[in-house]
Amino acid sequence: MDFREKVINTFKNKEFLKWKTKAESYVDDKEKTKELIEVAMEKAENKKLGPIEEVWDKLQLLFSLVKDWVNGSYKEISKGTIITSIIGIVYFVSPVDIMPDFIAGLGFIDDAAIIGFVIKQISGDLERYKLWKDDKIINRE
Repeated sequence: MDFREKVINTFKNKEFLKWKTKAESYVDDKEKTKELIEVAMEKAENKKLGPIEEVWDKLQLLFSLVKDWVNGSYKEISKGTIITSIIGIVYFVSPVDIMPDFIAGLGFIDDAAIIGFVIKQISGDLERYKLWKDDKIINRE
């Protein structure tokens, strides 16, 4: 089992409920969620190279999905998918996680692994969102 698999297993077995509880508090407070997305986007931009680079495009799509849900323009999504999405984002912005971000060279490997895990869990919903977004762009032109 490689390091990423260990991180994901630890997350699923020991950490998931803690992060789910945090994420649920965001679902009921869209202003708080909007602020979370802004922080996450800034952090992602600053850490674009390295492990985050591997999931960059999907991470941007995840941010966009949650932003469009917050502003009410995208409604075709389950509460479970929003919670799962927010779990990944809350984990990403938290400096205190399985592998703290301040550990040089390793601190963002767990973030990338968890983001990758979240994206895999919601991949169908993420793909439907991408099609909706692409259609919206095409019809606007």
